[in-house]
Amino acid sequence: MNIVVILFGPPGSGKGTQAQLLADKLNLFHFDTGKYIRDILYNPELINNAIIKSERRLNESGQLNTSSWIFKIVSKKIKKIDKTNKGVVLSGSPRTIAEAFGQNSDSSGLMNILEKDYGKKNIFIFVLKIPAKESIKRNTHRLNCSVCRTPVLNISKFRNIKISACPFCGGKMNYRFDDKKEVIIKRLKEYENQSQPIIKEMKRKNFKIITIDGTPLPYKVHNLIMAKIVKFHK
Repeated sequence: MNIVVILFGPPGSGKGTQAQLLADKLNLFHFDTGKYIRDILYNPELINNAIIKSERRLNESGQLNTSSWIFKIVSKKIKKIDKTNKGVVLSGSPRTIAEAFGQNSDSSGLMNILEKDYGKKNIFIFVLKIPAKESIKRNTHRLNCSVCRTPVLNISKFRNIKISACPFCGGKMNYRFDDKKEVIIKRLKEYENQSQPIIKEMKRKNFKIITIDGTPLPYKVHNLIMAKIVKFHK
């Protein structure tokens, strides 16, 4: 399917999980912008770069990275994806109005690029909604595989069972450096202050915005999303 799916939602709402499920189901390129950004921020070859050091400090404090920097690296990647003639699902981008629609009326943003390359009718925007308490719980109780990146609930917090290896690929399980309660609370505030206005502007510009309850089990959320894509993609 040559479509674009954009997933919005607070931390822990399942954006990455749903993006990968959709990528596998519809043969889309999963562009996990959060991971892409972290890979750049912690690239050993860039560790002493002044800009990277500044952006890394923002990321670790729970603040959003600089919009112009994010747009530069994300748009470059999107253009490469477009050359593969595949659709794309984005989890974690755009994060600000400037990133989505440009710094001013004379500049372009990510949505301008996507609309030009894929067409507005082929862009599906889903908003995964979960309560703030659920977001904090999910993020502070999850482990991530260092190999396949699969998130897994750390049940040792509830039962005397230790998870040392990924149940899917056997990779080492780690906590994400930014999965701390105080950081999650900051990220929730950033989501409300920055991402919500983007959704409002997208509605104003007549993009398809579909709200989905993100609290059920992942396969149920996936089925809800798929039903909407099948309904609207004719």
